[in-house]
Amino acid sequence: MTPEIKQRIAQIQRGEVPKGYTKKKQILIPSRWDYIQIQDVAKVSSGSTPNRKNPAYWNGSMAWVTTGELSNGHVHHTLESITENAIAETNLRVYPKGTLLMAMYGQGKTRGTVAILEIDATINQACAAILTETKNIMFLFYQLQSSYNDIRKLSNTGNQENLNADIIKTYRILWAPNDEQQKIAAILTTQDKVIELKEKLLAEKQQQKKYLMQQLLTGKKRLPGFSNEWSFPRAKEIFANISDKQHNGDLRVLSSTQDRGIVPRDEVDIDIKYDPASLANYKKVQQGNFVISLRSFQGGIEYSAYTGLVSPAYTVLTPKKDISDEYYKHFFKSTDYINRLNVAVYGIRDGKQISYEDFGRIRIPYPPVDEQNAIATIFATSDREIDLLRQAVEQEKQKKKALMQLLLTGIVRVKA
Repeated sequence: MTPEIKQRIAQIQRGEVPKGYTKKKQILIPSRWDYIQIQDVAKVSSGSTPNRKNPAYWNGSMAWVTTGELSNGHVHHTLESITENAIAETNLRVYPKGTLLMAMYGQGKTRGTVAILEIDATINQACAAILTETKNIMFLFYQLQSSYNDIRKLSNTGNQENLNADIIKTYRILWAPNDEQQKIAAILTTQDKVIELKEKLLAEKQQQKKYLMQQLLTGKKRLPGFSNEWSFPRAKEIFANISDKQHNGDLRVLSSTQDRGIVPRDEVDIDIKYDPASLANYKKVQQGNFVISLRSFQGGIEYSAYTGLVSPAYTVLTPKKDISDEYYKHFFKSTDYINRLNVAVYGIRDGKQISYEDFGRIRIPYPPVDEQNAIATIFATSDREIDLLRQAVEQEKQKKKALMQLLLTGIVRVKA
């Protein structure tokens, strides 16, 4: 960051107006910029859902967009399509490639997300189409993307927090001259491509690990120097079911997650309620134990790197034999094992606990321990590479965030 930019930021923080800047509606902007409402430069409309009971309306040749398809920033294809009859009889508008869309409502983080249509398409009533004659649609896209959290706060209150066309039309953004818009959009588009490349490398590394898991964990592929036969005992011969309630309730409460294993409950994003008075009935988990959770039939069995307490609904497993924790940590999350588990508990209802008996009768590999350790080392290396790539992706996302904060506010000016 240049001394000039640092000085400008310091002036802004002191409430001063730097040279070449002005205030409009109490907002500091560059002198050539404006502070406008969306409706000053664009028209906002939405779509609808054709009657689903009419088969003549569905599975046609025209794409039909729902809000869940906006999360990647660009819409290249849709899950559903409609017919020309649906368009004609329901007055659905076909929006051209390049149209900016915003999710007015939807689950989780969907509301407020924006995306560019990369195809001609119709949209449902939860999507807003923002049509503008400006050639720099990406500048508007990035302004709205950077305002995501602010826009979500404007949602209607009540049973459902939704956006609507009026909220979007009257939302104010900073508006640069066309030449600056083009430069700013080009810089941010380039940064998006860097992020996309890093994410592609991460996905490839994750796929490579998945392939290694399928080969090494099952014995389909052996590491050099290992040739002894594997045994395939039932899981109950390797792991015992324990229910240790010998504690004072003073250990931290743990929760099961499919992506991070067993973790402290206060590190889980979801606010899970529990009665502290019931902790006496919770099971103690030691570091190195495995846990069968309510979702194990979907995502495998979880490993605990922590000592703490888990719900009595969980089954806690401890090794009966010498094992490599890391080998079984990966094996229990493998597609091969999850498929075996699903076969063993076929017909189980969502939410029903998998019993120790269900788990125990499944045959699982038990390689020589030195080979278990060697395989675990391979995965440890792979995990480190994946973590580094994740960090690289996050760094590039933070860089984009910083660029947006500086460029889209005019704090840093581009040479047009």
